[in-house]
Amino acid sequence: MNAPTQNAWLETVADEAEDQAAQKAKALKIERETHKLEKRLCRQVGQAISEFNMIEEGDRIMVCMSGGKDSYGMLDILLKMKARAPVDFELIAVNLDQKQPGFPAEILPAYLKNMGIPFHIETQDTYSIVKDKIPEGKTMCSLCSRLRRGILYKVAGQLKCNKLALGHHRDDMLQTFFLNMFFGGKLKGMPPKLLSDNGEFMVIRPLAHVAEADLSRWAEHRQFPIIPCTLCGSQQNLQRVQIGNMIREWQKKFPGRIENMFSALQNVVPSHLMDANLHDFKNLKITGLANEDGDKAFDDESFEAPNVMASLQGVQVVKL
Repeated sequence: MNAPTQNAWLETVADEAEDQAAQKAKALKIERETHKLEKRLCRQVGQAISEFNMIEEGDRIMVCMSGGKDSYGMLDILLKMKARAPVDFELIAVNLDQKQPGFPAEILPAYLKNMGIPFHIETQDTYSIVKDKIPEGKTMCSLCSRLRRGILYKVAGQLKCNKLALGHHRDDMLQTFFLNMFFGGKLKGMPPKLLSDNGEFMVIRPLAHVAEADLSRWAEHRQFPIIPCTLCGSQQNLQRVQIGNMIREWQKKFPGRIENMFSALQNVVPSHLMDANLHDFKNLKITGLANEDGDKAFDDESFEAPNVMASLQGVQVVKL
């Protein structure tokens, strides 16, 4: 074998070894980032549970499953938390089959059975009711959610559950805040914990601190069998879709804005709003005492730039 041919073979072997090393390094990096993601999800869910006392000893929690990434992620993380929780509680997964045409009814039962999770599938034809009552082109969400809520409360009672866990995340909560402000004329969001409207159950949202992007990444990693919603998922002009696009555009132009807005939901100053039910403006008196919360009426507000890196601690973009 002449020297050029021998060198060519050696170069080929070296290239292959270099490619294998690069692939191995990339795989290790992805594994590290996935581990960080899991830790972050568990930490954020644990934070919400602790802050709002969502789960207590002896709770029987109905985990509402839609078949979307959020409810899969919620159940997955709650199961991890249950394995090491300081209190004993039960989880039962519940899905409402609304008889949408083409709905793959076998997917969720197969997944839950394979995971060894107690579950219940409730079959109610709300699809026909919604299609009959709502004119073509109009938003179906309001009636659909009312029907679904009533059915789920009934099922929770039958299953002897005292709490319902919903898969709304941080982005959902922000969208709801702006929906109420822009279209409802209210400063009202989506609470992490509230009493059900019939007064019989506690509704909790364990994903309150979790970003939607993290749930998407987790769903991809875990390869959940996602079921799309054909009833409302195609309604692209929904106000919620428009608000979501607006928030994402803001975040793109001004990184850190979502984190600041979410922080604002947890730092409300009623004395600096205009709701007389929350602050007694009528009986406000001059005290002659300095007050840190007093209005600095003649000063311009100044704001520090958001600490984006602090809000994104532990997050790293991995290019595949």
